Amino acid sequence: MSITPSQQTRLPMGVWVLGGVSLLMDVSSEMIHSLLPMFMVSTLGMSLLMVGLIEGLAEATALMVKVFSGALSDYWGKRKGLAALGYAMGALTKPLFALANGAGLVLTARVVDRIGKGIRGAPRDAMLTDMVPAAQRGAAFGLRQSLDTVGAFLGPLLAVGLLWGWTSDVRAIFWVAVIPGALAVGLLLIGIREPIAVGRQSNGHPISRANLMLLGRDYWWVVALGGVFTLARFSEAFLVLRAQQSGVALMWVPLVMVAMNLVYALTAYPFGKWSDTRSPAQILLGGMVMLMVADLVLAWGTHWLAVLAGVVLWGVHMGMTQGVLARMVADAAPTTLRGTAFGLFNLSSGVAMLVSSVVAGGLWDAYGPVATFLAGALFCLLTCVLLGVRYSRVG
Repeated sequence: MSITPSQQTRLPMGVWVLGGVSLLMDVSSEMIHSLLPMFMVSTLGMSLLMVGLIEGLAEATALMVKVFSGALSDYWGKRKGLAALGYAMGALTKPLFALANGAGLVLTARVVDRIGKGIRGAPRDAMLTDMVPAAQRGAAFGLRQSLDTVGAFLGPLLAVGLLWGWTSDVRAIFWVAVIPGALAVGLLLIGIREPIAVGRQSNGHPISRANLMLLGRDYWWVVALGGVFTLARFSEAFLVLRAQQSGVALMWVPLVMVAMNLVYALTAYPFGKWSDTRSPAQILLGGMVMLMVADLVLAWGTHWLAVLAGVVLWGVHMGMTQGVLARMVADAAPTTLRGTAFGLFNLSSGVAMLVSSVVAGGLWDAYGPVATFLAGALFCLLTCVLLGVRYSRVG
C-alpha cells in the first residue's frame, strides 16, 4: 500500500483516541497514586519495605499479565475487547482505595488495578502498531505516551487542589478518581474500531515454542535490554517519599509527580518522532545517562530544589526512553506476533520492577535514601555499558 506525503505526517485519529483514553485513566490513577505512599505510611502505618513490596508486586503483576493478553490478542486476531476489559477493571477498583483500612485491601486494590493494566497494555500497544505505518511508529508511541503523561500530571494537580479545598481528606479524593476512569472506558468503547489489518496468529496455541522462535535474536536483545533498564528504574513512589523527606509540606508533595510528568509529557513525543529518523539506541543511551544523573542528584541533594532538579531529570529520561523502547519492540516483532512480543517484553520488565522496588525499599529502610538512589545509578551504568557494546557491534 502506497503512503502519500500527507499520510506520512498525519497520524490516524485512532492514535489520538487511544491517547485520550490513556489520559483519562491516568488522571484517575495518579490522583490516587500521588497520595498513596503517604497514605500508606502516615495513615495506615506501613513500613517503607512494605511500601516497596506493594508497589513492586503491583507493577510486576501488571507487566506479567501482559504476556497472556498480548498472546491472546494475536491468537484471536482481536485486540479491542481485551483492552476494554483491562480499562474497565482499572476503573472498578478505584473505590477500594477509599475503603481501605489496612495493607490487605490496599494490596488487593493495587494488584487488581494493575491486572487490569496488564490485560490492556499489550493489546493496546499492538493495536497502535496496527494503526500506523512503520515510518510513523516512533511518533505514534510518543504521542500516546505524551497524552498518557498529561493525565499523569493532571491527576496529582487535581489531588493538590482537592487537598487544599477539602482540608486533606484523602479518602474523598480517592472517590472522585472513579469519574475519569469511567470516562476512559466509555471513550474506548465508542471511539475505537478494531484495526482491519490485524492478522490472526495460526502457529499452534498462543504461546508456543514455534512462535517464540519466530521472534528472533534482535527482539530478544530488546527484551534483555528492557529488563536491565527496569532494574535501574524503580517505582516513582520513592520520588514522592524523597520530596516529603526534604521538608516539602504534605499539601505540596503531589506536585513532585506533576513536575516529573509535565517534563515527561513535553519530551515523549519529540523524542519518539526523532527516533523515526535517528538511531533509537542512541536516544535510549542518552536517556540512561539522564537517569544516572537524576539518581546522583536525588542521592546527595537534600534541599527541595535539588530534589526538584532530580525529579525533572527523571522526567526527561522517561520521555527519552519509554516510547523509544516500545518502538524498538514494534520494529523487531513479526506482524502476527505483536501482542505476544509486547507481552513478553513486559514480562521481563515486570520481574525486574518487582526486584528493583523491593530492593529500593529495603535499602531505604536499612541505609537511607542515598543507598537507594546510588544503587539505581549503578544499574544505569551497567545498562549504558551493555547498550554501548551492542551498539558498537551493530553500528
